[in-house]
Amino acid sequence: MSMIAAFYGGKSILITGATGFMGKVLMEKLFRTSPDLKVIYILVRPKAGQTLQQRVFQILNSKLFEKVKEVCPNVHEKIRAIYADLNQNDFGISKEDMQELLSCTNIIFHCAATVRFDDTLRHAVQLNVTATQQLLLMASQMPKLEAFIHISTAFSNCNLKHIDEVIYPCPVEPKKIIDSLEWLDDAIIDEITPKLIGDRPNTYTYTKALGEMVVQQESGNMNIAIIRPSIVGATWQEPFPGWVDNLNGPSGLIIAAGKGFLRAIKATPMAVADLIPVDTVVNLTLAVGWYTAVHRPKSTLVYHCTSGNFNPCNWGKMGFQILATFEKIPLERAFRRPYADFTTNNFTTQYRNAVSHRAPAIIYDFYLRLTGRKPRMTKLMNRLLRTVSMMEYFVNQSWEWSTYNTEMLMSELSPEDQRVFNFDVRQLNWLEYIENYVLGVKKYLLKEDMAGIPEAKQHLKRLRNIHYLFNTALFLIAWRLLIARSQMARNVWFFIVSFCYKFLSYFRASSTLKV
Repeated sequence: MSMIAAFYGGKSILITGATGFMGKVLMEKLFRTSPDLKVIYILVRPKAGQTLQQRVFQILNSKLFEKVKEVCPNVHEKIRAIYADLNQNDFGISKEDMQELLSCTNIIFHCAATVRFDDTLRHAVQLNVTATQQLLLMASQMPKLEAFIHISTAFSNCNLKHIDEVIYPCPVEPKKIIDSLEWLDDAIIDEITPKLIGDRPNTYTYTKALGEMVVQQESGNMNIAIIRPSIVGATWQEPFPGWVDNLNGPSGLIIAAGKGFLRAIKATPMAVADLIPVDTVVNLTLAVGWYTAVHRPKSTLVYHCTSGNFNPCNWGKMGFQILATFEKIPLERAFRRPYADFTTNNFTTQYRNAVSHRAPAIIYDFYLRLTGRKPRMTKLMNRLLRTVSMMEYFVNQSWEWSTYNTEMLMSELSPEDQRVFNFDVRQLNWLEYIENYVLGVKKYLLKEDMAGIPEAKQHLKRLRNIHYLFNTALFLIAWRLLIARSQMARNVWFFIVSFCYKFLSYFRASSTLKV
C-alpha cells in the first residue's frame, strides 16, 4: 500500500489557489488516491455572479474529476469552500470560518499566486508576498498543523545561471517592500520598479523570490518546504494525458501557432525548454507534504521540479515536435486563420517585424467593420505580441538547477509510492507528450470535435495558400513602389526581365532544334 496515500487519509487539508490549474490537479489527485481524507478547505472568491457552491460544482463537473467520482462518490461533501479575498487583511475570512481553519487544519498547500509577468509591483507583492506572510501567521496558530508546503517557481532566481536548492537573499528585505508600498503612490512605484527588480525580467520572478524569503523568516517552528517547478504544462499521465484548462505558458503559444497568429518567435534553438507536466509537480508536492510531516527536517528544504537535468529538450527539438503534431492535429475552431507556416529555423531563430503580424489582423478588422461586426483581431494580436515579448527572456536562455533534495526524496519512497506518485521525468517521451499536449489543447481548452480533423486539414491548406498569396501580393506592391522611386531598382528589374526573356527564347529555340 502507498504510505503517502495512507498518510493523507483522515486529514483536513487547506489549499490556496484551488481554482487554478495546478490547484485543481492537486485536489483531483488527493481525492483519487486518498478518498478517505476528511476534508479539503479551499479559499474561494465569488466570481462573475457565481456563488461559492456554484464554483465548486463547476470544478467537479469538469472532465478532470470523472475518475474521482468513481472512487469517491461523495466528493462534493468533502470540499469546504470558504469565502476569502487575498487582497484583504486576514483574507476577509469570517470569524467562524477562521476558527474552523485554525482548529482543524493538518496540511497547507499554498498554491495561490499571480502568474502575470506584466503585473504591477503593488499587486504582485500583495498576492505573492503579503498573502504568503498572512497565511504563515494563520499557520502559526494551528495546533494540529503538520506541514506547510509553499509553491514557488524555478525562475525565482533566474538572474543566476546555476541555482541551488537554497533560499537566496534579496537586496531589499520583504518587510521593507511591504511597508513602503502602503504609502507610496502608483506613479512612484512604477518608477522605482525597474531598480527594485534589478536583473530579473519581471515582477513575477522578483516577488516569488521575496515570497521565499518571507517563508524562511516567518517559519518559526513549523515544518515547511518549498517547491520550485519550472514551466508547468499539460498533464503527462494522470488522470489522463494532455489535460489543460488555461492559456498560460506553452498552451497560449500552441494555440497562437496552430491558428496562424504566431508565425515566428525569437528563441535560441539549443536553449533548454524546461517544461514540466502539472501531474509531475503535483506528485512531488504530495510526496514532499508526506516527507515534511513525517520526517520533520530540521530546516526548510527546497525541491526543484524541473526536466532539464534529467531529460532535456531544447526549443529547436520542441519546435520540430510541435510542427510535426500540427500536421496531424490542426487547431481549427476559434478563428479561421492561416495555418502557422514556419520551419524550425524561423520558429526558433527569427523574429519578424511586428507589422507582418499586425497587417492581416488590421485587414481582418476592416472586413469585420464593413460587415457590421466588432473588430477584435488587432487587440488579440497586440496581446499575443506582448506575451511573446515577455517570453523571450525564458526561451533564449538555459539554467542549471541542482536536484539533490528531489533525488533524495525519490530514494526515500517505496516502489509503490514511486509508481503512484511518480515524479521521475526521465521516463517522459517528449514526442508523445507534445502530441498529447496539442490534442489536449484541442479537446479540453478549445472544445473542438476530433472527428473534424481531416476536414480541418483541407481547410487549413486553403488558408495557408491564401497567406502565401497575400505575402506575394504585398511583395509585388512594395517592389512596384520601389521601382517607381529608384533608378537602380528599375535597372535591376529590367535586367531580370531581359534575362528571363532571353532564357525562355533560348529554351524555345533548343526545343525546336531537337524536334
